[in-house]
Amino acid sequence: MLPPLPRLDDYQISPTTGFLPTELPLLCLPDPVYEKWEKIIANLQSLILSKRLRTVIDKLPVIPATHLYTEAEWRRAYTVLIFLAHGYIWGGEKPAERLPPPITYPLLQVCEHLEIPPVATYAGLCLWNYKPLFLRDGLTLENLSTLATYTGSLDEQWFYLVSVAIEAKGGSAIPVMLEAIQAARDDDKETVTECLRVVAEVIDEVASILTRMYENCDPHVFYHRIRPFLAGSKNMKDAGLPHGVFYDDGSRSSGWRQYGGGSNAQSSLIQLFDIFLGVEHRPTGSKATDASESEAEPGVPPKARHNFIHDMRQYMPGPHRRFLQAIESVANIRDFVEANYRDRNLTIAYDACLAMLRSLRDKHIQMVSRYIIVKSREARSHSRPRSGEAQSPDNSPAGPPARGRGIASINYKDNADGQRKKKMRGTGGTALIPFLKQARDETGEPAIDDWARRVLTGGRRSEADHEVNAESMRMRLGIDDLNDEPAVVGLAGSWSMETEGGGLCAY
Repeated sequence: MLPPLPRLDDYQISPTTGFLPTELPLLCLPDPVYEKWEKIIANLQSLILSKRLRTVIDKLPVIPATHLYTEAEWRRAYTVLIFLAHGYIWGGEKPAERLPPPITYPLLQVCEHLEIPPVATYAGLCLWNYKPLFLRDGLTLENLSTLATYTGSLDEQWFYLVSVAIEAKGGSAIPVMLEAIQAARDDDKETVTECLRVVAEVIDEVASILTRMYENCDPHVFYHRIRPFLAGSKNMKDAGLPHGVFYDDGSRSSGWRQYGGGSNAQSSLIQLFDIFLGVEHRPTGSKATDASESEAEPGVPPKARHNFIHDMRQYMPGPHRRFLQAIESVANIRDFVEANYRDRNLTIAYDACLAMLRSLRDKHIQMVSRYIIVKSREARSHSRPRSGEAQSPDNSPAGPPARGRGIASINYKDNADGQRKKKMRGTGGTALIPFLKQARDETGEPAIDDWARRVLTGGRRSEADHEVNAESMRMRLGIDDLNDEPAVVGLAGSWSMETEGGGLCAY
């Protein structure tokens, strides 16, 4: 017997706004006992700017989460506490390795209720951190505002709100996907085809919203001002947190913890598209033809294979995570299309969904290149020591590391030849570009048409590929030799920043 289709209400999912809450996020916590938290979050940017946030938080009483009653209140408490927590950790000259009891104690209680880690996540930064300007105008990008930011900048607000608008647009496709799954069970090819066409159009609209990031979020502001506050505590040795963060709740159970930071990979919507279409993602670097040792040895259980995308589910709210698991148990669209591959309308509609999803990931690769890869190269170029300047043993400038560098930094490791190998690391410690490119190309693997599969799995280079390759060339020219000043490459060739005037080609 087939398992029943999941009911959206059972997983706190709206048929219109999807993973955004059915009721709008609270502007403040109603119980006056939490007034101290609300006063701090209302003045967060000023307290960070004046370097007084830590002092203010240290003087707070420990307020338990015993006066939170509705889900909206629990979500508001979580959003407030993660902004205070990350402001506390990253709001000084050096990161704070200890999170004090006034934050830790209630944060752990709230996170246990919401089934989410005690760290800034996509849910707290985006899903539960917005309000519409006018209730009648819907959740469009032009009608949204954030409830909390670290910097108070337009760029940070826009960064969060683009994701909110994407979730609002994509939410309408969730009941359509459920309808398609039921139609496939009923062998209703026409309904499945029409549903796939709708999903393809929604994914295309989501990609269009994503590209609007460039309108009001400047890459320089994002990289140097916003990004540091989104850092987690995992793989953050270079940023000043070699052990992670000590979560001090005032009890003997206090201890060091390591979590990844906020990431769009924590969006349940994007993972839902993958599950619905039957897209499978593997650990970075592995191929579809790779066989495990256990496959060659009958009777030997398969080894656990870690996958960054699946790991990110642990950073989703519990109900959303369980919804994805429920969809996995009933997803049948890929098998249904393969079984009816002679129906051209059906296969074209399915391949169109894959094409739109691949295009979305292609646009994301370009965005990562412009907002992180390029800015990281520029930051490293500017921070390299001059002749005679003191250096640490690894040839990096002496002194504390740059704030937040661990979110997306260049990690150098000696290879077998003694040469230094550069890898850009993302929030969860994964290699950014190889991970993103592989996830994009895996999106096209289920394509039914042979020609579509070749195109969607890397048969042609996209604009994003050319952009990333060009940036890789700049990286090689600029920082392969850590003892030379970086080269700057522009339309007119390359020159030294110190000896040339630059002009229109300089950046």
